[in-house]
Amino acid sequence: MEKVALIKCGYYNVNLIEEKIREGFKLLGGEKFLRKLIPYNSKVLLKPNLLNIEKPGSIAVTHYAVFEAVIRVLKDYSSDITFGDSPGFGDSRKAAERSGLIDVASKYDVKFDGFSDSIHVRLEDSILCKSWNVAKAAYEADVVITLPKLKTHGMAFYTGAIKNQFGCVPGTQKATWHTRMPDANNFCKMLLDLNTLIGTDFAILDGIVAMQGNGPKSGEPYKLNTLIMGESLTAVDSVAVRLIGYDNPLDIPVLKEAKDYNWGPVLPNEIEVLGEKIEDLKVDDFKLCRKAGNFYFVSPVVNNFLRGMIAPYPSLIENKCIGCKRCKEVCPENPKAINMIKDSNTLMPEWDMTKCIRCFCCQELCPEGAIELKYNTLGRILGMSRR
Repeated sequence: MEKVALIKCGYYNVNLIEEKIREGFKLLGGEKFLRKLIPYNSKVLLKPNLLNIEKPGSIAVTHYAVFEAVIRVLKDYSSDITFGDSPGFGDSRKAAERSGLIDVASKYDVKFDGFSDSIHVRLEDSILCKSWNVAKAAYEADVVITLPKLKTHGMAFYTGAIKNQFGCVPGTQKATWHTRMPDANNFCKMLLDLNTLIGTDFAILDGIVAMQGNGPKSGEPYKLNTLIMGESLTAVDSVAVRLIGYDNPLDIPVLKEAKDYNWGPVLPNEIEVLGEKIEDLKVDDFKLCRKAGNFYFVSPVVNNFLRGMIAPYPSLIENKCIGCKRCKEVCPENPKAINMIKDSNTLMPEWDMTKCIRCFCCQELCPEGAIELKYNTLGRILGMSRR
């Protein structure tokens, strides 16, 4: 049975978080566990979530206090620590500087890698995707530790330990994967293959203040007061989604794919939760971005037709739009899916839903939070929306 440490942590204080992370490692096996996780002389890569260029403490990115606390613990076991990410939009170094992570790293002689250097590799024993270009630093690290935020997500329902490694795909190549994998379930298979390729070893998920609602960038803060730690990414994510209101972790597409392909433990009876009890930390008022799992039909034609009728779609909050064209710039289907039209002297996006692949990159990366998910009448009748 896979072990996951569920730790209560009420605020962003570096000393407190360090204490809690050490407590989590002690629950998982202490010194013996850590020595096995990080063998002597290992090159360790920390993979934070740097979604965009965000201010320090933003709920959209890995909190600098969590980052510093993790480094303090790991410095006891490795002197060769690097951190890196490739955000969905903007310069990776600027994102790392703005979030406060560069300042923290410089205090502890931790190097930064912007994931600009990629390497072409193959994954023969894959679920779906064999050929890859990934960040060289991530692929060549001896130990990869992911540091995700607990957030809602327009396409994936939830983003955490598994999805955080999508940042190991350099720069604009992410858009290529969205175009190649417009089907959400295939996209999730791709994420599992990516984590197999990278060999992600451990996750420390920050749910001290999570993001609810219009995630993964423009949602609202929710004080969940938790850290979740474990070797199994699926087990960590399974615990996380049960805390925020998904009673059945198979409602999350990537966890359903993981279960179907026996990629990792997902169900409650496969996971031993150490420390706090899920029942004690579970909340019932967390605003979910999407409630139910996808529909599955035998016929691909029927499946695609009904998905078009019930799937959510991007919708503009006009009074927030500043006409920056970011949505069009990040759209994998650009220039076909989004047109910019003039409305009251402001350029605003208009979606061609026959071309939109519903990847929600526009919603994810809108700097003003001016795009949200909406459902048509049939989707609302079937209870697909979050309310």
